[in-house]
Amino acid sequence: MTLYASPDAPPKDAAASRDGHAKPGRLSETRFLILLLLPGAALLIGVVLYPLLRSLASAFFEESLLYPGMTWVGFDNIIAVLQDDFAALLSQTLIFTVGATVFPFVIGLALALALNERFRGQKILRGAFLIPWLIPSVVVSFLWMWIFDANYGVLNGLLMQLGLIDAPFAWLFHTDTARGALIVAKTWNSFPWIMVMLLAALQSVPEELHEAAAMDGAGPVRRFFTVTWPHIRGVAGLVVLLEFIWNFQHFDTIFVLTGGGPAGTTQTFATEVYDTAFKGYDLGHAGALGLLWMALLMILVVVYVRFSERGEKK
Repeated sequence: MTLYASPDAPPKDAAASRDGHAKPGRLSETRFLILLLLPGAALLIGVVLYPLLRSLASAFFEESLLYPGMTWVGFDNIIAVLQDDFAALLSQTLIFTVGATVFPFVIGLALALALNERFRGQKILRGAFLIPWLIPSVVVSFLWMWIFDANYGVLNGLLMQLGLIDAPFAWLFHTDTARGALIVAKTWNSFPWIMVMLLAALQSVPEELHEAAAMDGAGPVRRFFTVTWPHIRGVAGLVVLLEFIWNFQHFDTIFVLTGGGPAGTTQTFATEVYDTAFKGYDLGHAGALGLLWMALLMILVVVYVRFSERGEKK
């Protein structure tokens, strides 16, 4: 006699999954999720967490790359860092961070507003402006090092042809111009992604609001502050915070263009930690500097998370 299951009866696999038990030979959902998470967790622990915790632990030891062994010194390394030129280092880092955040944001916002309008060749320009962002930052740094070079740099050649300077100028060997060169190079590499983010936010602004404001006699500037900016303010704030955090820990451009010079006036936390650890061979001092640097970064991360949560609640 053949028995037929009722069409309303749940499948056996579904009943088993409701009970939380897998059929013999099959993985449960929990075990499957664990298997999916294991590779990423292993990489996170082995490549990120362990090296990070190991380097931060060096802050409390006297440790050098020149000889083996570690000696507990407590907070001596941290006190030594704070008593050294920590304030000057923080100031130099903030000068680069603020400059490399404000300028690309202004350029990115201006381009986003321009490319949000409809005109011939709009799509081509959108793609073309992404090129600086697609180039690796190290390549960008070498490109700008060639532009600012004192002997055969493009900038000196152009300025001399225009009669603005009489002799080649060493842009990367003077404090003010070296800082400016770093900010220019980082701005050229960063503004495209800011432009893309703001352009995406501009696409969400209702066109009806602009039309209504225009009918009320509002000009372009007034429409920007009364209609456009309130809609993109949340995205703009997140973009600025993210760019500030990334620039606060940026390494490539500074290391390639100036190496922290001249006379350490463009040194930031990133390059100082590198020089202390791998040129000065002092892992303890580098670890203490990295610990303080990370504490400042955590403050920025907390601000970012709070800002994100506030934006989601709205």
